[in-house]
Amino acid sequence: MRKLFGMPGEEKLVNYYSCSYWKGRVPRQGWVYLSVNHLCFYSFLLGKEVTLVVQWTEVTRLEKNATLVFPESVRVSTRHTEHYFSMFLNINDTFKLMEQLATIAMRQLLDNEGFSADRTLPKACKTLKNVSALKRDLDARAKNERYRALFRLTPDERLDGHTDCTLWTPFAKMHIVGQLFVSNNYICFCSREEDLCQLIIPLREVSIVEKADSSSVLPCPVSISTKNKMTFLFANLKDRDFLVQRISDFLQRTPDKLWSDGHPLVSPSPSTTPLSSSLPTPTGAGGEPSQGRHYSPSLPTATQGLLRIYQKDDPEDHGPKATKEKMKEESWNIHFFEFGRGVCMYRTSKTRELVLNGIPESLRGELWLLFSGAQNEMATHPGYYAELVEQAMGRCTLATEEIERDLHRSMPEHHAFQNEMGIAALRRVLTAYACRNPGIGYCQAMNIVTSVLLLYCTEEEAFWLLVALCERMLPDYYNTRVVGALVDQGVFEELTRECLPLLYEHMQELGVISTISLSWFLTLFLSVMPFDSAVLLVDCFFYEGIKVIFQVALAVLHANMDTLLDCTDEGEAMTILGRYLDNVVNKQTVSPPIPHLHALLTSGDEPPPEIDVFQLIKSSYDKFGSLRADVIEQMRFKQRLKVIQSLEDTAKRSVVRAIMTDSAFSIEELEELYVLFKAKHIMSCYWGASCTAAERHDPSLPYLEQYRIDLEQFCQLFGALGTWLCGTHTVTLAARHFRLLDSNKDGLINFKEFVTGLSGMYHGDMTEKLKLLYKLHLPPGKQGKTTPQEQFIELCKTLYNMFSEDPLEQELYHAIATVASLLLRIGEVGKKFTNNCAKKPTDTTYTQAPTLSAELPQPEKEESNGESSSGQSLVCKALAEAQLETPPQQTSDEEVKDDTSVSSYSMVSTGSLQCEDIADDTVLIGCAGDQQRRGSTLDGDWSITFEQVLASMLTEPPLVDYFEKKGDIQARMATCKMQRGVERQVSSSSDHELAQLST
Repeated sequence: MRKLFGMPGEEKLVNYYSCSYWKGRVPRQGWVYLSVNHLCFYSFLLGKEVTLVVQWTEVTRLEKNATLVFPESVRVSTRHTEHYFSMFLNINDTFKLMEQLATIAMRQLLDNEGFSADRTLPKACKTLKNVSALKRDLDARAKNERYRALFRLTPDERLDGHTDCTLWTPFAKMHIVGQLFVSNNYICFCSREEDLCQLIIPLREVSIVEKADSSSVLPCPVSISTKNKMTFLFANLKDRDFLVQRISDFLQRTPDKLWSDGHPLVSPSPSTTPLSSSLPTPTGAGGEPSQGRHYSPSLPTATQGLLRIYQKDDPEDHGPKATKEKMKEESWNIHFFEFGRGVCMYRTSKTRELVLNGIPESLRGELWLLFSGAQNEMATHPGYYAELVEQAMGRCTLATEEIERDLHRSMPEHHAFQNEMGIAALRRVLTAYACRNPGIGYCQAMNIVTSVLLLYCTEEEAFWLLVALCERMLPDYYNTRVVGALVDQGVFEELTRECLPLLYEHMQELGVISTISLSWFLTLFLSVMPFDSAVLLVDCFFYEGIKVIFQVALAVLHANMDTLLDCTDEGEAMTILGRYLDNVVNKQTVSPPIPHLHALLTSGDEPPPEIDVFQLIKSSYDKFGSLRADVIEQMRFKQRLKVIQSLEDTAKRSVVRAIMTDSAFSIEELEELYVLFKAKHIMSCYWGASCTAAERHDPSLPYLEQYRIDLEQFCQLFGALGTWLCGTHTVTLAARHFRLLDSNKDGLINFKEFVTGLSGMYHGDMTEKLKLLYKLHLPPGKQGKTTPQEQFIELCKTLYNMFSEDPLEQELYHAIATVASLLLRIGEVGKKFTNNCAKKPTDTTYTQAPTLSAELPQPEKEESNGESSSGQSLVCKALAEAQLETPPQQTSDEEVKDDTSVSSYSMVSTGSLQCEDIADDTVLIGCAGDQQRRGSTLDGDWSITFEQVLASMLTEPPLVDYFEKKGDIQARMATCKMQRGVERQVSSSSDHELAQLST
């Protein structure tokens, strides 16, 4: 792959597949190569070669299509073109891998720092990893993600393996067929038939694991007992001994602090596999036991839900609503008796039925923690919340300021948040989470959701529920760009088009769907529906996930279809939906009525009839209950590509607007330059560089300053886009240009500085271009300690290399030879008058430079008529005079100091590349160093001003024509666009090589 596509050694090939690529109407049979950062295709048939390289970060759409010619094909879309691939031997396997790699790329665009910190991602290294091993790593990553999503487990959980088995269900008196999953902290089971049974057993709860006696009815059984006296019997296990050994290994790694009853018990029977007779105590870096730090219970945190605190003094209600609530509690108690209580409860269709009927308020917090998986995180992180609260106390950040502003706007209608106790609890939870996850910090709508969590949970429980919401159940919802909510908004539009096509067309014309869905999803309907009704949707959400929100949203549109179809504008449609949601009531609530502020603002003279929330939920399951979580994830993938690329376009436009007034490039040119620049930044972050992604990207800065590249990436862009290509000398010139642009000397330049550097080469007149070129050969553009003659020689060498490959190179060689000779004589004459203008700077010793003919590179192409060598000899002769005519001189310490002071006076500012930076009396003069160099010396009085250089150049028409010629950056960018994502490791970069690099 590296040879075919010019990839560097760090790029990793994941897999390759035989397929056909459609170029026009002709299919090309070849191979598609899928690497971590690129999709590539290569074909060579009948003497025709086809090469394609697409960077994953440029993909805007990826889908499987069915066409008339081929039943299955893959379409890969970018902003500029579409590519079609077909005739795969296994299209499903190929497409899944494409999806995964594109998802990784979108994650990199969304959060480069998080991408770099993700240890499960394949990282670049010099040694190319075995293809099958890398593919296996990515397959394992995909399985881990599905496993964690299925059982609501934490992001650090790693699936060890799974096997088919049966589970004995005492409540149904039958064996259920399914799969057993084992990971580092959990044993999980999921029935083959959906919703029949699901089971999660944390290893921290396991007390005994034993192999039971086999029989024809119950072959190869394993019994697992927990500390709360529950026993689970698995059978039909193919490799029982290995499974029990793996569980034993994981149990031994379980920290002591997670066991509330001491060490796990081991059955003394011969059939029992001993787990551990003496579990080791995990130790930290300093040899101390790695127990979580515990803080004094004096922290002023709420130890129970705020709703319970404010209702304990209310008189007991013996009405029908209270009776209904008691019946719900009794139903759940019966369920706990039959199916178990806590994390190890059997979760069946009966569980979901009870949830849909409404969770009683006394059990709501407990069951939210259980179904969301937050209970597991809280149990394994004792004292963590208290630690965060202590860390966050007294901090003043942007997040804390936003939190303070929104505290009194969370649930002002609820009496629990009309006093300091509720407000303080909300403040502590939100600031603790902002301290935990500074990447999110605080986002509007988090306060509304968190205030509802606090009504039914303690502060610590509410905190872990917020963690589950923000980091697992609603991924990327609560960040500065609400990407997750925008993704689900797109999914909702797609679902509306599929389920309600007639309404979708009309709603699209009005632009309503995108307006309503964002607030519905961000707050889980809590901001648009009466609290007592919306909290029932939260019940269903914690059990079923995001599909419930989609179902209810579709049900709301379906219930209002007729009136919405008659709407003529967006405002009318919004009013209809707002009034409908205002009147969704919960007639079974036992809480005192809470006024809904939105309803007060939108109520009319004749409010619409009340809608029972239980009927709305039932209707959503009846009409749209066929939605599957895996289908939603597939739709999310498609929308995520679209949303993130749209956000990238928005950022690009913001950068262009900010810089266009200071640049002579057109808007289109700036946009394409930004794409090239950011692509270079992203690839450098993956392929490794001298600094981390966090150092290269600062989200707090304006967009045009956020992304930065180092010297290596700049040299590559300079070689591809610059107008002054000097063969092997190009890298040297690019390095000088980079040092000139790097004003803060941090080894990185941002996009604005990059564009500033290109502008001088493309849009300056002859004077401006020569000033830039002149400045590149003065410190700090020219690195190291040099003498005036050496700087002059370097300038002439640059010009000599710059004219190579030019159609008029002979005329240019003769012209530069004439100019060089003239400038040498001017320098000698000017030396005699130096003492009349300023104190004479003395010379520094230096090592005699090698022969100039050896220093000068040979031409990139040979000329048969000998004219080229004639022109070169004139230049060599002129440059040689710089050494031959300069007598050696002696120096002293005092004179060295003088030379340094004059050099400092002669230094040119590096802050900008404007013409005014070079004064008329600026001279080519070097910085004298403290370290003396052996050999002869050059004359420190010898100098040439820019005005002299310019005047000499103007005497030669070929040079005037060359520097007045306008560069065509469009052509160079068009060439780069063909293989924009390809990075190559090139030690030299002649014009010919650079042309090959971009084609």
